[in-house]
Amino acid sequence: MHDAPGRPASAPDRSAATAPGPESSGPGVGAPQTGHARQRPVYRPGTPAQTPVMPHHPTPTSAPGQETAVAQPDQQPRKQRGGRNLQAAIGVGVGLGAVIVASLFFVKVLFLFVVMAAVGVGIWELTSRLAERKQVSVPLVPLVAGGIAMLAAGYWAGPEWAAAALALTGLAVMVWRMSQPPENYLRDITAGIFTAFYVPFLATFVVMMLAAEDGPWRILLFLVVTICSDTGAYAVGYKFGRNKLAPAISPGKTREGLAGGIGLSMIAGALLMQYVIDDGVWWQGLILGACAAVTATLGDLAESMIKRDLGIKDMGTLLPGHGGIMDRLDSLLPTAPVVWLLLAAFVGS
Repeated sequence: MHDAPGRPASAPDRSAATAPGPESSGPGVGAPQTGHARQRPVYRPGTPAQTPVMPHHPTPTSAPGQETAVAQPDQQPRKQRGGRNLQAAIGVGVGLGAVIVASLFFVKVLFLFVVMAAVGVGIWELTSRLAERKQVSVPLVPLVAGGIAMLAAGYWAGPEWAAAALALTGLAVMVWRMSQPPENYLRDITAGIFTAFYVPFLATFVVMMLAAEDGPWRILLFLVVTICSDTGAYAVGYKFGRNKLAPAISPGKTREGLAGGIGLSMIAGALLMQYVIDDGVWWQGLILGACAAVTATLGDLAESMIKRDLGIKDMGTLLPGHGGIMDRLDSLLPTAPVVWLLLAAFVGS
């Protein structure tokens, strides 16, 4: 302990514990102290007076043998928007794009099998979440078999056969469920028929676009306008979004974002319709792009409603950074019949 300035060097040592601070200023001057001598706080320039900075040798507060906790800067990577891993999402997106392009423009029929695989996984994800969260017993086997039959019928035989396959799938679900007790029979078959319509039947319109002579380019148009809707909505909503579109369903969506998604989708539709689709005209692409953006947004909201009802964030974890297959198909599935119908009306099926 250093002697206080201004005191004789011969002063008794016990005075160090009871003597006031070296200068008589500030509150508590002259008050007795116990234990070791308190050191005077130092007020650095620019530091508020109520938060003094102690000298460089503060009194230790941890017990002997214990390490003093030292605050470390947070070195964890900052979370991406929505809690997604952006690098994984980009990598998965590039990989999926490569698979789609390779199957579309090298051997067209390969894309049919890509759609079949996606539909099968999507059916499994949806029925699994229904069973886990709502205890709904949906028969998986007739749904997957019927879904493949719908897609094959739509590609090789047309919409009439695809509709017939949907009806037969519904009957198969009803019969398959009879092997279990009758409790909740109506609930389970209703969920099964909904699944048959929502996943494989809506996906049938994708393969019916593929069946056309310029099918790969129609699929490209369908994918681009849907992706542009999502991209434009995200970019404009993130920058200018103020008014919520559906706060009870999807708090992140805004009306400004919807307008941005529609605008970008219309631009992409006009360009692709004019330069890629046989006999297409730019104004047809404007109509197609606007309709696709609206149905893509409605599909996204419908999927959000399902997930909120089930109490989950994602339908699966198969695609890192994205969630499950159904989390990628939510806007594509309801957009497919709209794009197929408008292309059939504008340039033929």
